[in-house]
Amino acid sequence: MLELSGWAPVRGRFRGKPGKGDFVGVWGNTAFAAEGERVARETGTTLVRFEDALLRSVLTGRDSEPPLGLQTAFKAVHYDSRTPSDLEELLATHPLDDTALLNRARDAMAWMAHAHVSKYNAFDRDLPVPEAPYVLVIDQTRGDASIRLGAADESTFKNMLVAAQVENPGLPVHVKTHPETMAGHRTGHFGPEDASDRVHLITHPVDPWALMQGAVAVYTVSSGMGFEAIIAGHRPRVFGQPFYAGWGLTEDENPVARRTRKLTRAQLFAGAMILYPTWYDPFHDRLCEVEQVIATLEARARAAHQDRHGHVAAGMRLWKRRPMNQLFGTRKACIFKDGPRAVARARATGRSLLIWANQESSLGATDGVNVSRIEDGFLRSRGLGAKLVAPLSLAVDDLGIYYDPTRESRLERLIDAATTLPDGARRRADRLIEGLIAARLTKYNLSGDTPDLPGGHRILVPGQVENDASILLGCAGVKTNLGLLEAARLANPDAVIVYKPHPDVEAGLRPGRIDPEVVRGFADVVADNADPIALIEACDEVWTLTSLMGFEALIRGKPVTCLGAPFYAGWGLTTDLGWVPDRRRARPDITALAHAALIDYPRYYDPVTRTICPVEVAVDRLASGIEIRDGLGLRLLAKAQGALASYAHLWR
Repeated sequence: MLELSGWAPVRGRFRGKPGKGDFVGVWGNTAFAAEGERVARETGTTLVRFEDALLRSVLTGRDSEPPLGLQTAFKAVHYDSRTPSDLEELLATHPLDDTALLNRARDAMAWMAHAHVSKYNAFDRDLPVPEAPYVLVIDQTRGDASIRLGAADESTFKNMLVAAQVENPGLPVHVKTHPETMAGHRTGHFGPEDASDRVHLITHPVDPWALMQGAVAVYTVSSGMGFEAIIAGHRPRVFGQPFYAGWGLTEDENPVARRTRKLTRAQLFAGAMILYPTWYDPFHDRLCEVEQVIATLEARARAAHQDRHGHVAAGMRLWKRRPMNQLFGTRKACIFKDGPRAVARARATGRSLLIWANQESSLGATDGVNVSRIEDGFLRSRGLGAKLVAPLSLAVDDLGIYYDPTRESRLERLIDAATTLPDGARRRADRLIEGLIAARLTKYNLSGDTPDLPGGHRILVPGQVENDASILLGCAGVKTNLGLLEAARLANPDAVIVYKPHPDVEAGLRPGRIDPEVVRGFADVVADNADPIALIEACDEVWTLTSLMGFEALIRGKPVTCLGAPFYAGWGLTTDLGWVPDRRRARPDITALAHAALIDYPRYYDPVTRTICPVEVAVDRLASGIEIRDGLGLRLLAKAQGALASYAHLWR
């Protein structure tokens, strides 16, 4: 981050005399900064201080996770109230009146709250929070420089706890412990001796955003969580002098007299989170904006939360195990077992159980085990899974699975919730759709020819694998490619019907082939080995059973008619000729549907950094042609599988 910001850092204990134009850099105002401060003082060299930005990581620095942002200070670090800091001067003097800047700030604040992104993110969103209403008191670690340099000390914390009780008679007071205290790295200011009938210590990693939702008042000395409380809509009671105090957004016990300007929440956020810090994109090794950091932390925190206890993975063929560990072994490597043995191992270890969705019946009884189903995501790879190309995304569903409309899925709930997305989240989904269209991306991203198509009203009919679970579970009437073609022709006798066989069927790997002579009786064009995006663009509408091409057509503005019940049917976005679940009563638009299906539902893997990533990074990798590289043995196995397609039952 320093080098990308234009610095040329030389690390280690200083020897000799600084040259012209040199700086002495130190970390914050910690004890480790003393040597640098001495050198700068004795040599007359400019001192520059660096500190973590206010969105840092999933784990703490003492857990050896690097930060995603830095703050640079030539005058004073942001938490030193003894003299105006660089951040304070920015907040006091910058106009902070640019409409685009403030709109970005509002969107980013709403995104942080919606995604529950905090400075540290190793909390458990499933842990219960106290029953509202209550008063929230935020503890900090002993010896933290923001306390000493923020006009506070240990007695300030005692006074704060007393005030929280006196000023809120009858309400319970809950003290939130610092993440580093929970991790056993440093002690806080409150312990069991401070607990009483009214005062309760929260020593487990609960979601700070959920805590703030139930609080009627928030008390802090100088914690960064006080800043997040402002973002959440609170007016926190502040007993120290943190950077966010004194601007009219807090109730200050010890105000900073020189801070007289009144700021809005958006102005404070714009200064502290957009204009001042240096943010880092670890996927491209470059500087970035705060939005990229929020997306990164959202993706990594969700994975860390879901993987916190580790997984037992069942129903996974040998070639899938490496991708499974890459995507779901972020905390502990997956244990691979099958059938009832997998259930027993999950029960014995307290791990969750991941099962490839179509293998769930092999488990037997799963009482007492948290079971989630796994399937490929909707932006998968450059190449077919049937050819053993590893995925860049997998969907995990703790309720059902997206292709099974006979029961509720997690994706259905996400689609329902997406009808109330914040404006910033909607703009993110719109940008994603625009990027997919510009990069011409689909699930498998196969190249192909573009056939000449006759003029007229063109209807694209994508074929499918006829034993696909989405057809077996989601089609009550027509269940074959031939039946789909017949229905499309019957309803549209004068249209140009363009039939696209499924790539797995074309490759001879899965069933669903129709005799060419029979196809010609219903289709004007058979688009073998054709570019699916070119076909969608060239056709006026799509008729499908349950194909994902229907979804890909929807986000490109094409009308879609469904004879089955794919995940995108039944929401008012398609013409539905078959059965769809009555429970799909929400009416999302395409933006909301795309956010649920492409942002909220799958998990993405970056093959370059080999880490969990947000969808935008996966889109970038797919667009640039970067793919997960498999070993020679797996490539040879894929070739052998293609040559022996008629014996597919031996490995399927």
